[in-house]
Amino acid sequence: MKNLASNRRQFILSVAGAAAALVTGAHAADVFPSRPLRLVVPFPSGSGTDTTARLYARVLGELTGHGAVVENKPGGNGFIAVQTVLNAPADGYTVFLGSNSTLSTNAATFRKLPYDPLTDFAPISLLSRGPCLIIVPANSPYRTLADLVADARKRPGALNYGSGSISYTLYSEWLNDLAKMKTTLVNFKGAGDAINAVVSNTVDFAVVDASGAVELVKGGRARALAFTAAKRYQLLPDVPTIVDAGYPDFLAVNWVAAAVPAKTPAPAIKRLAELFRQASNSAEVHEFYARQGSEQLATTPAEMLKYQKEEIARWKRLVEAVKLPLQ
Repeated sequence: MKNLASNRRQFILSVAGAAAALVTGAHAADVFPSRPLRLVVPFPSGSGTDTTARLYARVLGELTGHGAVVENKPGGNGFIAVQTVLNAPADGYTVFLGSNSTLSTNAATFRKLPYDPLTDFAPISLLSRGPCLIIVPANSPYRTLADLVADARKRPGALNYGSGSISYTLYSEWLNDLAKMKTTLVNFKGAGDAINAVVSNTVDFAVVDASGAVELVKGGRARALAFTAAKRYQLLPDVPTIVDAGYPDFLAVNWVAAAVPAKTPAPAIKRLAELFRQASNSAEVHEFYARQGSEQLATTPAEMLKYQKEEIARWKRLVEAVKLPLQ
């Protein structure tokens, strides 16, 4: 009888242990994320979006304890990166770190876009926003924006500008329209390539992300003609604002945001929004953007969606105003 009671007790304990293991295992499976996040960027290494992605990958990895990796998929107007994300499992582990180009401007500049930034993606958060610089090569004859405009008016189409995305193309065409000049587009895979083209004297000028060009300007490898904001850039206080240069309406701003495929489960979206908000509010992120002179953002998914819709509407009005041919 003792053996029977002992065997029964062991059986009950083993069943209880197995049940507890199942509950523990199920709970662990519900924890998100339980492995590294993958941040996909539509631009080459060194771009402003890439720099932001690497910053957040580091901070998010520390928050989750599982790390995060950045994957660059440049080219094709951002379509390659977009399709990489949309073709991945919609489980929250693949996050799109996009910019205004892929998440708003493309919707206004393409006749037929192979994706919809509003319905194919679920917003997570806006991350950063910052104005641009209009830069020329260090040995350029243009000392001011007025110099560049005057020469471009004399020789329509002779000057060329570099563009790393459709947003920069639209900015440059907007400047052409406001300044009543005509310059020629030279396309590059990303903003970093366009900046390098200015430095190497391959193009006459470019409208670029300020954070990506500030060190080159400080180091004398490029010259900044204007900062596209109403207030002077704290990192380049001697560079005139676009208002100083005589074009107060030309307030070109770039932004970076995080999004996931629209079919991603709501709990994963909620958790990602929490993680990105924690990362955005961290001392490391605040200090990074303070050094860059950019605005650090931390929004809810709903706030990001509202901003996207407003941006798409603004871009559509601008495309119509400058008569930019749809792609």
